[in-house]
Amino acid sequence: MRNTVMSRLVSTSIVLTSIFALASIFAVAQLAVASGPIEVGQVAPDFELPDQSGQLHSLEDYRNQWVVLYFYPKDETPGCTTEACEFRDDIFDYKKMNTQILGVSLDDIASHQGFAEHYGLPFPILADPKGLVVEAYGVKTRMFGMTVAKRQTFLIDPNGRIVKHYESVDPDVHSAEILADLQELGASTAE
Repeated sequence: MRNTVMSRLVSTSIVLTSIFALASIFAVAQLAVASGPIEVGQVAPDFELPDQSGQLHSLEDYRNQWVVLYFYPKDETPGCTTEACEFRDDIFDYKKMNTQILGVSLDDIASHQGFAEHYGLPFPILADPKGLVVEAYGVKTRMFGMTVAKRQTFLIDPNGRIVKHYESVDPDVHSAEILADLQELGASTAE
């Protein structure tokens, strides 16, 4: 009797181990598919991240608006400051075109708060210290021994689809470039 019970326990253990192994393989396969390269035309991966004030933002919150989702390496660095200030200076043009600016880096809320206050940034700077969104958009990299976001931008249409991916960004002219593209794409202008 004892051998029969032991035999059943061993068999059950082998079956459960096999099920867990298959489930793990399936989960990894799904993750690999989900984290593939971002392509123009696909639905932008949704997320939920806190801004410099701790308020949560989701891409879904901005449905029916254009979204400029820009990733940058580090708060308070020269290129990142230039880029953010260019967006700040053009904010009224973006509002006229029904467009929301969202900045994202791996810096934390406190860093973003100081950065936004220092430069009077009138748009959300989202904190992604775990790098989940940075990774989902394929912009995670190493620079000077640190893990950071690449300076790249995704232009997302009001239906949540990526219409443009800016892989090479010049912070001095990037905002003007996006405004020109929005106009060309027919972004609505409010009177």
